[in-house]
Amino acid sequence: MFERARALRRREMGVFFSRLFSYFGDREARILVLGLDNAGKTTILYRLQVGTVVSTIPTIGFNVETVTHKNVKFQVWDLGGQTSIRPYWRCYYPNTQAIIYVVDSSDVERVGTSREEFHALLEEEELKDAILLVFANKQDLPGALSDAEVTEQLGLSSIKNRTWSIFKCSALEGKGLFEGLDWLADACSAAKK
Repeated sequence: MFERARALRRREMGVFFSRLFSYFGDREARILVLGLDNAGKTTILYRLQVGTVVSTIPTIGFNVETVTHKNVKFQVWDLGGQTSIRPYWRCYYPNTQAIIYVVDSSDVERVGTSREEFHALLEEEELKDAILLVFANKQDLPGALSDAEVTEQLGLSSIKNRTWSIFKCSALEGKGLFEGLDWLADACSAAKK
């Protein structure tokens, strides 16, 4: 049963990233989807891929997919966000063009931890040119921080040496996700020129 669910998740992620990366034409891109556990990374991916909420299980370790779409080859890494897994994120940094960083806007108690992990990414030499898309997820929940508050809490305004943007979203409602991906596609295309 577990293997079947994992195979389904990999296939669905592949279709989603095929759609995302069709924006890039004949280019290659390596993207990491990162954030603390329970931020909604996998739910966002499924919502974008199948258009509805799918019951998910926590990502243990990582999933890697090679997606070919219109003669474009993409290597996509979905990394778990549990405390014990985060130190191993750095093993996947080389040759990464973009990071989608997902924040649980309703988890006010852990926003400081999210900031620490985010800024640790910014300090990594291998990620110095990576484009940053931040999803302020779970906007549908009461007490969720706004995108402006997440911007302040993460210290995004202090980032001057790279391309970044933040989008408020709700994986459950599907709001804000495609706007963020449109921005990411444009930012990656501009970076390749």
